[in-house]
Amino acid sequence: MCKNSVHHYEIVGSFLRPESLKKAREDVASGVISGDELKIIEDQAIRELVAKQKEIGLKVISDGEFRRSYWHLDFFWGFKGVEHNVMDQGYLFHGEETRADSARLTGKIEFNPDHPVLEEYKFLTEIADGTPIRQSIPAPAQLVAELVRGSNEEKVDEFYPDREVFYQDIAKAYRETILALYDLGCRDVKLDDCTWGMLVDKNFWTTMTNGEYDTQALQELYLRLNNDAIVDLPEDLHVTTHVCRGNYHSTWATSGGYEPVADTLLGNQNVEAFFLEFDDERSGDFEPLRFVPEEKHVVLGLVTSKDGQLEEKETVVKRIKEASKYVPLERLSLSPQCGFASTEEGNILTEEDQWKKLKLVIDVADEVWG
Repeated sequence: MCKNSVHHYEIVGSFLRPESLKKAREDVASGVISGDELKIIEDQAIRELVAKQKEIGLKVISDGEFRRSYWHLDFFWGFKGVEHNVMDQGYLFHGEETRADSARLTGKIEFNPDHPVLEEYKFLTEIADGTPIRQSIPAPAQLVAELVRGSNEEKVDEFYPDREVFYQDIAKAYRETILALYDLGCRDVKLDDCTWGMLVDKNFWTTMTNGEYDTQALQELYLRLNNDAIVDLPEDLHVTTHVCRGNYHSTWATSGGYEPVADTLLGNQNVEAFFLEFDDERSGDFEPLRFVPEEKHVVLGLVTSKDGQLEEKETVVKRIKEASKYVPLERLSLSPQCGFASTEEGNILTEEDQWKKLKLVIDVADEVWG
């Protein structure tokens, strides 16, 4: 692994949308402004965000996912053969329900040379001025989970009576999209993936399956999908993954430590680093990190992005040292546990809180790693 692909302090990628951007989206929805006018406002908001990320000293930047409504669905809608649909119910989080948007098939899945993520990346390179960019996209496993969710699966049955072809097309479309990003100069891609975070929660899963809790077959499928999408990529293209248990408006979807999926995920997914959620007791202990291969890196999400209360520096340092019993300190990093706005609603904290959290991450990293 290139030693410069992961730093000792990191971000997950999404940032709170500024009020100007939120209002602009409302104005587009009500017909007050056009999509072109929205883009101008997005451009300015991203410029300001990039400047702030550089100002506080981040080594790798993002566009905050400011052009997306969701961390995952907007990307799915960009593929050929996938459409935006609205279901009867949104995702159920602890005490909240999301909007009911989803993604379903309209035909075979294919790479789209006009995928919005390519324009997102091109604009960011224009203003990054040489600062490295990490492009976050949802994992292939997450797309499969969405396309077979509820009534969406009827369309999968229609277009893919042979599931093997379905899986192959997803991997192909992903790989071609990643290579298109590479051609634009991208050398750092992160696969965001909540599927594993669902599998760790026995109560959640037994409810989903009427009492069954044997997820090994599904784990193997998710592993295969994610690995097939990143096979035979250029050696200087760095791929990492972020795994959490849901992040919406400061709420969560599932609970449980990584132990039930650790051997499959941590031991066998062909990424360079794992961004993992460890911000509270729901995340379990560090023991599953024993499955991480010697050449791989772990980014510890010890600072919560779900509220504005600042963690005690000494507590974070102590937890990093606890994790180093399983992964050597030189292969550990620190980050928030997730993004600050996985959807455009954002978590319940202020922009000032957001930057204080990142300043804490940097300060702790400077103390621990120098």
